[in-house]
Amino acid sequence: MRVLVVEDEQLLADAVATGLRREAMAVDVVYDGQAALDRIGVNEYDVVVLDRDLPLVHGDDVLRGIIDEGLATRVLMLTAASDISDRVEGLELGADDYLPKPFAFSELVARVRALGRRATTPLPPVLERAGITLDPGRREVLRDGNPVALAPKEFAVLEVLMRAGGAVVSAEQLLEKAWDEHTDPFTNVVRVTVMTLRRKLGEPPVIVTVPGSGYRV
Repeated sequence: MRVLVVEDEQLLADAVATGLRREAMAVDVVYDGQAALDRIGVNEYDVVVLDRDLPLVHGDDVLRGIIDEGLATRVLMLTAASDISDRVEGLELGADDYLPKPFAFSELVARVRALGRRATTPLPPVLERAGITLDPGRREVLRDGNPVALAPKEFAVLEVLMRAGGAVVSAEQLLEKAWDEHTDPFTNVVRVTVMTLRRKLGEPPVIVTVPGSGYRV
């Protein structure tokens, strides 16, 4: 899942990004509304975690920009305002969900995951394919009923492949969905991660390389 965190409180923004990365998400971070619009114009995000009170461009205007572009991106709006009317106003503007500050990080993760499922073709929370069971909420993977311990990026790559439902996923798409914008586009990190993932999942191999196209499960 690719997430953009837009929050002008830098310590909070960086803490949220770090936590989401530990949940096997690819996360970019910006600290003002104009930077958010710039990123949204370049990258495809499943979810934007958007503070409402932003410098340069207000969060409401960032939200309008997403809606006007007709993007499938889902928006979780954050605010320090606790008044119900503020939440209602944000939802009426087009936000998909609303979370007042302060919030429990576990709730933020659950809401981001729920929105991420809505940004794509609806799929069950627990994914099953080719003898593999992947539970994003619990961060668990089973192969034929046996637990498999995966690093966050390995988990993220496997989740992208399984959500594709057997379709081929290119290395570029994996890089887009499982890594953030600071990753070198010419790196071989995708190939190395897939190789390690294959080894951990065991025999017979379930990740197929489609020459010149990418990978599929």
